[in-house]
Amino acid sequence: MDNFEEYLRQGEPNKAEKAKVWKTAIGLQQVDGLKPSEYLIANAKQNIEGDITIEEVKQRIDTYYKQHPAKTNDDRTEEADKVSARIAEILSEQTFTFSPAEYITIHRRLFKGIYKFAGKIRDYNITKQEWVLNGETVLYGSAESLKSTLEYDFEQEKKFSYKGLSQQEVIEHLAHFTSYLWQIHIFGEGNTRTTAIFLIKYFRTFGFEVNNDLFAEHSWYFRNALVRANYKNYTKNIHATNEFLLRFFENLLLGESHVLKNREMHVQFVDSVNDPVNTEYDPVNDPVNTINDPVKRNILQHLKQNPDATYKELADITGYSTATIKRHIQELKRTGIIERIGSDKTGSWNIVENSFSL
Repeated sequence: MDNFEEYLRQGEPNKAEKAKVWKTAIGLQQVDGLKPSEYLIANAKQNIEGDITIEEVKQRIDTYYKQHPAKTNDDRTEEADKVSARIAEILSEQTFTFSPAEYITIHRRLFKGIYKFAGKIRDYNITKQEWVLNGETVLYGSAESLKSTLEYDFEQEKKFSYKGLSQQEVIEHLAHFTSYLWQIHIFGEGNTRTTAIFLIKYFRTFGFEVNNDLFAEHSWYFRNALVRANYKNYTKNIHATNEFLLRFFENLLLGESHVLKNREMHVQFVDSVNDPVNTEYDPVNDPVNTINDPVKRNILQHLKQNPDATYKELADITGYSTATIKRHIQELKRTGIIERIGSDKTGSWNIVENSFSL
C-alpha cells in the first residue's frame, strides 16, 4: 500500500484521485487474503502517471497471465491482479444505478473469467467458518429465495425516506441496509468485494466524500464487522450487533477516528482493561493473529516460529521480496511491535506482545 503514498503527498488532483482508487482496489483483496503482484503495481503506477489507460492495464494483465499461468491452484495472484484492475476501472466511472441488476453486474464485471458463476445468483446453500466466530458460520440466505430477498431489500431501501434525518441517523440506516444486503450472500464467492464497490458508489449519491482509505486499509475489519452484524447465539449470550460496522462507517463517512481492532470483534475476546482478573493467555486474543496488514501478519507469524530468521529466509518463506520484508520489519521495529535482541548478525527477533494497538 506504500507504493502510492508519493502520489497522495504530491497533491496533484488527478494523480491523487487515481492513487486513492488503486489503493482501494488493492486493499480490498485482503478480504480474501490475496496479494497483487509487483507487475500489477508497476502498471497501476503507469496509469496514475497517465502513461496508459486502465483498459491498457487490463489488457497487459490478461496477456501476462496467458504467458505466465499459475503453477498451482492455490496461487490466486492472477485473481488479485485482474480484480484490482477491474475495481479501479469501476470506481473511476461516474455512472451508477441503484438496483439489483447493478449489484449483479458489478460482480460479473469483477469476476468474469475467474469464477464460472460470475454475475450469477447461487443455486446452492453455503456455510463459511469464520475466525471471528471461532469457527461458526453466519446463516446466509436460502438458495430458493435469494432473488426475491434481494429485490425486497432494494425495494425497501428505495421506499425509505432520509428526509429530516441527522447524518448519524442516515449512517445507522445505511449500516442496517448494508448488513442485510451482505447477509443474503447471493454469490458463491466475491460477495464482500462486490458489496464494498456497490456501497462506495451508492454513498457518493448521498454527497458523502467517501474515505476510500478505510476500504484500502481495513477491508478485513469491514468483513468481520458484517459477520458480527449477522450472527447471534443466545445459548452463548452472543447477540448480533452493528456496533463495529457503525465504527467503520463513522470513520468512512464522518471522518471519525475510532480505533478499528479486529480482535475486539472475536466472540471470545476478553478486554483485559475491563476484566483484569482474567489474565490467562488466550491465542484467540493474540494480536499477532489479528493485525490488519497481511504482509506484517505473515512476517510476525513466521517470526513467532523462527525468531532467528533472516530477511532472505523470510522472503523465501513468504514469497515477498527481500526489500518488502526489510521495509515491513523496519516499520514493526519503529512502532515497537518487535525488537532486535543481540547483534544484527547473530541476534534474534522478539515480538513485544503488549505493544499492539491493532
